Amino acid sequence: MELSELEKIRLKKVFELRAGGIEPYPTRANRTHTSQEAIAAFEAAEKQADPAPVEVTLAGRLRAIRPMGKVVFAHIEDGAGRIQLFFRVNELGEDQLRHFTEYFDLGDFIEAFGVMFRTRTGEVTLHVHRFRMLAKAISPLPAAKDEVVDGQIIRHATLSDPELRYRQRYADLAVNPEVREIFRKRAAIVRALREFLDERGFLEVETPILQPIYGGAAARPFITYHNQLKQQLYLRISFELYLKRLLVGGYERVYEIGRDFRNEGVSFKHNPEFTQLEFYMAYADYLKVMSLTEEMLAYVCDRVLGTRQVTFNGHVIDFNPPWRRISLREALIEAVGIDIAQHPTTESLAEAMRQKGLAVKPNAPRGKLIEGMLGDFVEPNLIQPTFIYDYPRDISPLAKNKPDDPNTVERFEGYVGGMELCNAFTELNDPLEQEKRFLEMGRTYEAEDEDRHPMDEDYLRAMAYGMPPNGGFGMGVDRLVMLLTDRRSIREVILFPHLREREDD
Repeated sequence: MELSELEKIRLKKVFELRAGGIEPYPTRANRTHTSQEAIAAFEAAEKQADPAPVEVTLAGRLRAIRPMGKVVFAHIEDGAGRIQLFFRVNELGEDQLRHFTEYFDLGDFIEAFGVMFRTRTGEVTLHVHRFRMLAKAISPLPAAKDEVVDGQIIRHATLSDPELRYRQRYADLAVNPEVREIFRKRAAIVRALREFLDERGFLEVETPILQPIYGGAAARPFITYHNQLKQQLYLRISFELYLKRLLVGGYERVYEIGRDFRNEGVSFKHNPEFTQLEFYMAYADYLKVMSLTEEMLAYVCDRVLGTRQVTFNGHVIDFNPPWRRISLREALIEAVGIDIAQHPTTESLAEAMRQKGLAVKPNAPRGKLIEGMLGDFVEPNLIQPTFIYDYPRDISPLAKNKPDDPNTVERFEGYVGGMELCNAFTELNDPLEQEKRFLEMGRTYEAEDEDRHPMDEDYLRAMAYGMPPNGGFGMGVDRLVMLLTDRRSIREVILFPHLREREDD
C-alpha cells in the first residue's frame, strides 16, 4: 500500500527500533490486570490500615500523551476501559523517558509495569517502572489531532465521518467507545433471545445456508454454483421451510438465529446480509405467537436495558405487554379510507385507490396493492409496538386461511418505531393446499418478480408425512438492535455492512 508521510515516519521508527535490538511486535505479552481490575485492586488496598503496594502489569492502546518536561502523563485503553500512566525521569532515567517520547505514538500498544497510586487530582494511576512496545501502529488513527487543555497539549483521536466509519469499522471501534458499546449490547440482545427460547423448551438448530431451492419469504436470492456437484445453488432467504421439516421429524419447538441473504435494495433498514431469528411452535397459532412475542421482547428489554421504555428516534417506546392489535382492514380504513373487504378483486381495489388519488402499480395483484398501502400510509405511523393482523392470501402462501374467509390468512406483522420488526403465521400444514398455493404463485407473478414462490417438491413430501398445526415467527435481529440502541441506520448495528465500491479520485 502507498504510505503517507506520517506513515513513513512511523515505519522508520520500526526499523530504528529493530536496529537497536528492540522488537516492536514481540511474541508474548505479560499483562496481569485489566485497567478496571487494577483500579479495583488499588481501591481495595486503600481501605486497609497498612496497605501493601499494588504492583501490576497493564497493556493497552495509547489514547493520549501529555509530555511535561521531566514527567509524561498518558492514557491507555483496553477492553475494560481507560487508565492513566505516569512516567517520571526519577524511576526511568532520561534515556528511557526520551525513548518513550520519541518512539511511542497514539495508537501504539504498550505494556507497562509499575505501582498503582492516586494523583493529587484523585485519579487512580499506574506509576510506570518499566515499559515496552507491544505493537507499533504505522497508520495513525483517523482524524488524529492535538488540543490544548489547561495550557497543555493533549493528542487524541476522533472519527465521525459515517462513510469512513463503515468502511473502516476497525478504526471506528478503536476510537469510538460508544460504537463498541452498541455491539456489546447486540451480543447481549442475542444472548437474551436465546435464553428466553431455551427456557421455554425450544431447541436451537442450524439449517442449510446453501439451498437447491430458495423459499420461505418474498425476496430475490443470491445465486452461486457448486463446481463438484454441478448444481446451481441459492443463499437462503429464510430458514422457514427447513425448520418446519423438523416439526415433521418430531421436534415440537425449534429456532435458529443466523444469516439470511436477500438480493434487494439497500436502505436505512435493509442490508443484503442480515441476522434473522425464526422459531416454530407445534400446537400454537398466530394468537399464541403474538403473546409469546410480547413476552419475549419485554424479557430482552429487562435483561439488556433494565427497562421496558426505550428511546428511539426521539420517541419513548413502551415494550410492556399488551401491544396494540388492529386488523389490516381496520388500519387501512383509518389511514386511507378504503375498506378492502368491499373490494375483493384487483380491479375493484385499483379503482377505489384511483378515486382516493393513490398511485396504482401496473399489473400488481390485489395483495401487492394492499401491501403497498400498508407500507406507505400505515407503517410510518406505527411508533408504539403494534400488531397488524389478517393479511391477503395471495401474498402469504405459507399461512393458513381464516376459517370464515378464504381470501384472508392468519398472519400478523409487528411494527415498532415506524418499521416492520417481525412477521408470523398460523402455518399452513395441508400439503394439498400448499401445492395449490405454490402453483397459484407461479401463475400470478412474473418470472422475475421476487414474490414468485418456487415449487419445493421435497417440502411438500415432508408435509405429506404429517405436520402438526403450528405457529411460526421471524424477526430481523438487526432492526431490534436498532430499536434498543437508538440507531436510525442498520449500518450502525452491523459490524461490516456491505457498501458500494468507492471510486478513487
